[in-house]
Amino acid sequence: MSKTISQSDLAAHSSVDSGLYIVIDGGVYDLTGFVEEHPGGAKILKRVGGKDASKQFWKYHNESVLKKYQEQLKIGNLEEKAKL
Repeated sequence: MSKTISQSDLAAHSSVDSGLYIVIDGGVYDLTGFVEEHPGGAKILKRVGGKDASKQFWKYHNESVLKKYQEQLKIGNLEEKAKL
């Protein structure tokens, strides 16, 4: 069963020190241990920590990259906001 991550929990994980989470298409990924390994550098990941990085991710990557790392980095899904 997949873990559900709240918006506030996502926002609390916006740096390497607090744990670096990002969202890609509703999936939450813990990049804390991956930051220094990122081929594009750590700076870009630190900039999108605690946020939805879907737009930035798809600008530079294709689906094969997501599939390659999904199993080891995905920790759950972002909680959906209630639609009023």
